[in-house]
Amino acid sequence: MRREVPLLITMIVGWFMVLEFFFPQAEKWSSELQNWAIIMTALASVLGVANVARINMLKVSRRDRDWRYSIVLLAGMAFMVLLGTVFPMVRSLFHIDSSWAIGGGEFMGVTYGPYRLSGVAAGTVFNQFYDFMFVPMQATMFALLAFFIASAAYRSFRIRSVEAGLLAIAAVVIMIGRVPLGREIWHGLPEISDWIMSVPNLAAKRAILIGAALGAIATGLKVIMGIERNFLGGD
Repeated sequence: MRREVPLLITMIVGWFMVLEFFFPQAEKWSSELQNWAIIMTALASVLGVANVARINMLKVSRRDRDWRYSIVLLAGMAFMVLLGTVFPMVRSLFHIDSSWAIGGGEFMGVTYGPYRLSGVAAGTVFNQFYDFMFVPMQATMFALLAFFIASAAYRSFRIRSVEAGLLAIAAVVIMIGRVPLGREIWHGLPEISDWIMSVPNLAAKRAILIGAALGAIATGLKVIMGIERNFLGGD
């Protein structure tokens, strides 16, 4: 029953969502099912956070490799949950109208704060930590990816076949044509670069998207017909 019941629910809901396009009378029930899906997605997110916390607490308790980073992760997660969830819930439950603000002043001629402790909107401590800690660290991670992309591009541009040669030529033309230096070298390079992006590249991208869409449709039909069962942990 642990496998049959979820499979039956998936099949019923899946076919209902398909038939809803042919029977507009079922739109109300379809909207209700989608709302339930949003609720379950939110609950799954909470479960994911709890799982991350459990794994990192085990890592700290066992003193596994790099366990100190897990302490930083847990502390940061608890701090952000406290600011963004617990404080607003307390204020809402007890009808507290206090701004709960901290900080505020002037530094080197720049006025800052005060910052509200509760909520996630602009001007809150939560928002400050997100904008000035999380976003820069995220940008740093993406910046590091540039080196891996450059390494992958170097390996891809090693011309060993006609296809690799065409790829290298197109890449060089596009890169040079998209910078001001390209127009200085030859005024036609930007036009050629735009043509490559809007004609052969767009055609290949559309072909890939069509193939991906057909694959998604096939996988969806296999799921709602009970053929695909990997989401249940089966083979």
